[in-house]
Amino acid sequence: MDLDVVSLSRLQFAATAMYHFIFVPLTLGLSIIVASMETVYVMTRRPVWRQMTKFWGTLFGINFVLGVATGITMEFQFGMNWSYYSHYVGDIFGAPLAIEGLMAFFLEATFVGLWFFGWDKLSARAHMVVAWLVALGSNFSALWILIANGWMQNPVGGVFNPETMRMEIASFYEVLFNPVAQAKFVHTVSAGYVTASIFVIGVSAWYMLKGRHIELARRSIALASAFGLASVLSVIVLGDESGYESTLNQKMKLAAMESMWKTEAAPASFTLFGLPDQAARETKYAVHIPYVMGLIGTRSLTEKIIGIEDLVVEAEARIRSGIIAWDALQKIRTQRANTPVEVRDTFEKNGQNLGYGLLLLRYTEDPRQASDAQINKAAWDTVPTVAPLFWSFRVMVGAGFLMLGFIAFMFWRTNFADGRYPTWSLRAAVWMIPVPWIAAEAGWFVAEFGRQPWTVDGLLPTFLSASHLSVADLLVTLLGFVALYTVLLVIEVRLMLAAIRKGPVQDVGETDDWNRNHRARLQGEFAPAATPAE
Repeated sequence: MDLDVVSLSRLQFAATAMYHFIFVPLTLGLSIIVASMETVYVMTRRPVWRQMTKFWGTLFGINFVLGVATGITMEFQFGMNWSYYSHYVGDIFGAPLAIEGLMAFFLEATFVGLWFFGWDKLSARAHMVVAWLVALGSNFSALWILIANGWMQNPVGGVFNPETMRMEIASFYEVLFNPVAQAKFVHTVSAGYVTASIFVIGVSAWYMLKGRHIELARRSIALASAFGLASVLSVIVLGDESGYESTLNQKMKLAAMESMWKTEAAPASFTLFGLPDQAARETKYAVHIPYVMGLIGTRSLTEKIIGIEDLVVEAEARIRSGIIAWDALQKIRTQRANTPVEVRDTFEKNGQNLGYGLLLLRYTEDPRQASDAQINKAAWDTVPTVAPLFWSFRVMVGAGFLMLGFIAFMFWRTNFADGRYPTWSLRAAVWMIPVPWIAAEAGWFVAEFGRQPWTVDGLLPTFLSASHLSVADLLVTLLGFVALYTVLLVIEVRLMLAAIRKGPVQDVGETDDWNRNHRARLQGEFAPAATPAE
């Protein structure tokens, strides 16, 4: 397979996935926030909560439509750009995607229409139930997609059939309750909740700075700061869980994220800053925080985190085992029913390393003929490019703690300072809006780029997974997708900004006195309410 074709196929899928994930987190979070607002309205019957539900629901609808438009393409890419991958693992990978389409997406898409057009046709309680079904569908959709993705990171519940040369499902229960998938699901949806919370706080802060829609803004910040604080804490806790799962299942990814070239004595330190040099196999100017990485990666002070160089030695041993598996596989395919029992036993013993043997197909047509130099080179291929992985992880973590501090401050001002927000904090809230997207995109980059050189970790190398397409085909479609998705993103931003500038249809619960006092408070002068005589 031409590596240019593989690189372009990866770039095309990365572009479509990263564009799509601009819309996903906001959809996940706003669906819960809007349903919560409508629940408060049904419980209290206060018109301001109905106004809030409709306003934020409009922004949810705009984002939902664009998310669907950008997401449909990705499932077609598995068959068009990654045909051998689809053939090799389709029996397992395809099941969660099919369930996502049949159960979650249809649930979400059906009830989102009822929600928008059912305000005057459904009772208040029935309409509230519809809102929660939309939120449930959105989150179920994420669940099944992340189960599929989690299987790519930690392939459990499947078995390789040497007769068909395909992976087949052995235990759907193991696929469903894959610990990597479960940690990724809660971590990802919680990140979506944080994204929506900061979006709501930022837009509401802009209204308060302008002295518009004050009641809507105050209540929106109150709800979003409480929801966001719980969510950002969940993101951090589940991020720690993901780090622990990486220690168990993706040791190379964890070592590359840390730029840890040599195994450190327990407990390993966390590298706060450094300049990874992959050629020299060292991290220059490293600044370490003692014990932290050991606690995250092993939950102890006595267990080691294996470094990249030792993991390469392990990979080389697995490649040699994979060569034995490859040899047995060729005999099984040739002799079929007449294959000796000892050959099948040999394959059973070494079959779990067949994927490592496939890494040699990049250098030779027959892994059995590989030289020691080729085996060593294939072993080093298991190391992803360290520097971008190292820095993306730190961007994600840094953004996460920044969001924690910001949301905690807004929650404190809401609940313990009579809802009074300093002008600088409202301005900061507006500037904070892009931060959760930066963290989310960096997180997906870490998850997917850190898995390289595998499409399915330890089973199928990426360079074997792509379809036999031409460079011209891929360049044209890549440019086409980027152009189309950029247009859709511009449309999304313009529609969202137009809806925000317009605001709700009418203000509910605001008075001229309240607005005047709020504007004065922003200037540092709290004016008392006017009396009837005045």
